[in-house]
Amino acid sequence: MTPFIFALLLLGAVPIALVLTLTAIWYIAESGNIVLFDSFAQQMFSGIENYGLLAIPLFMLTGELMNEGGMTSRLINAARVFVGGFRGGLAYINLLANMFMAAIIGSAASQIAVMSRAMVPEMEKEGYDRGFAAATTAAGGLLAPVIPPSMLFVIYGVLAQIPIGDMFLAGIIPGMMLAGVFFIVIALMGLKQQFPKGEWMNAPEIRAALLAALPAILIPASIIGGILFGIATPTESAAVASLIAFLIGWLYYGEIELAKLGVVFGRTARNAAMVIFMIAAASVFGWVVIYEALPQKLAALITSVTDNPFMFLLIVNLTLLCVGMLIDGIAAVILVTPILLPIAMNNYDIDPYQFGVVMCLNLVLGLLTPPVGVGLYIASSMSGASPMSILRSLWPFLLGVLVVLILLSRFPWLSTALI
Repeated sequence: MTPFIFALLLLGAVPIALVLTLTAIWYIAESGNIVLFDSFAQQMFSGIENYGLLAIPLFMLTGELMNEGGMTSRLINAARVFVGGFRGGLAYINLLANMFMAAIIGSAASQIAVMSRAMVPEMEKEGYDRGFAAATTAAGGLLAPVIPPSMLFVIYGVLAQIPIGDMFLAGIIPGMMLAGVFFIVIALMGLKQQFPKGEWMNAPEIRAALLAALPAILIPASIIGGILFGIATPTESAAVASLIAFLIGWLYYGEIELAKLGVVFGRTARNAAMVIFMIAAASVFGWVVIYEALPQKLAALITSVTDNPFMFLLIVNLTLLCVGMLIDGIAAVILVTPILLPIAMNNYDIDPYQFGVVMCLNLVLGLLTPPVGVGLYIASSMSGASPMSILRSLWPFLLGVLVVLILLSRFPWLSTALI
């Protein structure tokens, strides 16, 4: 009966945090182990009693302050210096700017919303199809969960009980691979569609663009540099980055108004609270999953099909692709990590960092694929392009992601080389 209740609530569009909590309550009542209710609240609290989770609201705050402080537009202009003169230069600028923003925002949905507002109108002015412009921006949003800092990596690191800093390092090479594949996709599409020719900046314009963006680049540099050189934990790096974003936006660019900080803090608190509550709910759901020995039962089923780690990861990829189409990426990571990670590690000796990178990248694909496709609809509403016109231009990017996923599944060192 419990699986039926879980499916009914999930398909009934009940918020995922309530789905997990109510399913756990139903299981306890149905099983007759009502003594478990005595430690229910304690179990929820223990799920969020983790210092690493403090990085989530701090990274969210950094992204909000970046947007409020006008740093996004300056990073886009800096990207123009490096790729603006190529044919299809604005499409490359879009991707490069998305790489900059991925190292700051860490959330694909937020990044798609921010970059759609900034890039799609500019690309349309230069003669690009609106659907293609929105598709390029949406594809660039897929970099956010892989290039550190990543909200999904923070949550996965907490659930998997591995260092979040190392998890960030595991995402660097896959993030560069994904960006490289996207650049190749744009180049091939440009040959076929003859994108508009870009113009290179002259020396004074280059100097002005880079100087304007230099303070903004301090933010991702402080995050990644602090973790890479062991100076700060991810949480401490997030705190430093949010302080830098505030000071630059307020004192240097002069675009952050102190009177509006309350709105920024309120928005950050609401968004962070939803994520933290999901993690608390997942803690009691995972408690039920372990009590029912579901990972062991599922492991017995899968190992009867294959004992090859690569084949196992291909099966997992296919399963997660379906899960990601129906459930938000953060909720899906919270839901499937306690079930699949023990199988991957104990039965197939798969490195937890490799599994985390593959899982997070796979699940975020659901942002851009029907029937839910939240990122697809965000890009559509922000750009005015229809979801189908975006999807028509998006499929080559999605194929590129699948190629990267297969490579990451086949070669563990692509995820673990920098750790």
